[in-house]
Amino acid sequence: MNPKVADFGMARIFGMDQTKANTKRVVGTYGYMSPEYAMYGQFSMTSYVYSFGVLVLEIICGKKNSSLYQMDGSVGNLVTYTWRLWNNGLPLELADPSFGDNYQTDEITRCIHIALLCVQEDAEDRPNHVSHTPNAHY
Repeated sequence: MNPKVADFGMARIFGMDQTKANTKRVVGTYGYMSPEYAMYGQFSMTSYVYSFGVLVLEIICGKKNSSLYQMDGSVGNLVTYTWRLWNNGLPLELADPSFGDNYQTDEITRCIHIALLCVQEDAEDRPNHVSHTPNAHY
């Protein structure tokens, strides 16, 4: 009974004791799929970690990943937008305006940091289900 954050189509193809696999057909919702699964059909436990990271970012900003975000003249999804904010030292700009001043900046920053660890492009750098803390590349 290990919970996974993914859509049902992907959960059905992942066996009980299976930790990695390749698929011939990609199923799931784009925007929540890890890059290696969306591009190559390779999924693993860190594919679920990626989906979790996207979900955390959506909770923090109050918007869907599928929305388009613009910064520095370029347009991207929520993940790329958040990375740009983080790298520019502006992570708190991601916070949902409806929060007002009702949040602690260190807590929001920590949540964004955790989410960015989860959505790293390289699956090996993401935390896994055993609470492994990877070397983040940001």
